[in-house]
Amino acid sequence: MSLAEHDARTHRNARVRTLILLRHGQTEWNAADRMQGQIDTDLTELGRRQAKEAARELVSRNAIALISSDLRRAFDTASALAEYGSLEVVPEPRLRETSLGEWEGLTHLDVDAGYPGARAEWRLDAAFTPPGGESKLEVGARALPVVRELLVERQDWPGRSIILVAHGGLIAALTAALLDLPAKNWPALGGLANTSWVQLSSHVESIEQPAWRLDVWNAAAKVAPDVL
Repeated sequence: MSLAEHDARTHRNARVRTLILLRHGQTEWNAADRMQGQIDTDLTELGRRQAKEAARELVSRNAIALISSDLRRAFDTASALAEYGSLEVVPEPRLRETSLGEWEGLTHLDVDAGYPGARAEWRLDAAFTPPGGESKLEVGARALPVVRELLVERQDWPGRSIILVAHGGLIAALTAALLDLPAKNWPALGGLANTSWVQLSSHVESIEQPAWRLDVWNAAAKVAPDVL
């Protein structure tokens, strides 16, 4: 690469906003295929180790902000990242997991027995709402303003990264909303492993139309079952 090519690439990268969406570490409920939703569960010992491993990987991403769901499993994962840098974890309730209503606390088998066919429909239809819960479309609409506000508030974002720590369902819904995918295409974004992450980037200066691109899905993790 010539010096001119290197300078041109450096200039382009200086305008790029990078957004990293990290899923929390393992909980006992993850291991038992139990539907957590917004029930506030804790990380397992494995989950805490996963958080530290993710922190070691992401510490080099030149992050300027670390924002987390206020549920413990996400906040504790984010806290592991904070230990590797100088950023403070900012809690954000709008990044909580999907409310699953009557399904929360049930295993997958329990849901399938009590609501035959409903879980499959939920995975395939972004507008489907679990009894007393939220649809994926509602979750995306809830989380999208968090990123829009950051675009306005963080004038220092271009050339750097912001990390949001949240939950599998929330991350999938927010990613689909940022990419402005048609609702019928939302199921194309499958499950995320614990402490895997998604990376999006915006290469334009516009705040109103950032034109997000999907760079990475389910990074640094093996493919996970579609839990949430």
